[in-house]
Amino acid sequence: MDHLDSLIHLLSRLPGIGKKSATRMAYYLLQSDEEFTRNLGEHIVSLKEKISRCRRCGNYSEHELCPVCADTRRDAGLICVVEQPQDIAVLEASHEYTGYYHVLHGVLAPLDGVGPSELNIQSLIGRVGQGSVRELIIATNPTVEGDTTALYLKKLVEHLGVTVSRLALGLPVGGDLEYADRLTLARSLKGRTAL
Repeated sequence: MDHLDSLIHLLSRLPGIGKKSATRMAYYLLQSDEEFTRNLGEHIVSLKEKISRCRRCGNYSEHELCPVCADTRRDAGLICVVEQPQDIAVLEASHEYTGYYHVLHGVLAPLDGVGPSELNIQSLIGRVGQGSVRELIIATNPTVEGDTTALYLKKLVEHLGVTVSRLALGLPVGGDLEYADRLTLARSLKGRTAL
């Protein structure tokens, strides 16, 4: 395998990138100026050296604490549990949540060999056990694994006296009923709110 084929193969291993997209990227890099490719390469090489997990929540950061955990203006009584660090950016874009986060780095998936010890759960229990948290908001994806993880976390913290909630599930804003699947409709009906 020559260098170009090797690069295409490596790029195609990135999530959401197939062989065609990887080929386009590789040829784009070949046609780009040398400064761009060198800068990109340096950033990729230094990624693991410069970025690590926040010691408190598990988000990625260049510092010991991520920017969210370092912000003392946030509500210390709220912790929102997410599957992956990129979920934080999505929630932050809403400008509606003012508490802190906790990143599990996955969900329980016994068939894939992912149990509680492979997830960032123990530090979450430690944070909740300190007594200042009043609500744990579980924002795992609405999948079998996400639901299982949410129930598991609820069982772990229910004796600590915190409220455990889950993000509302159901129809998206602007969505049409005729295009909603059966599970989404069922969850929408169960999670309905008063007007």
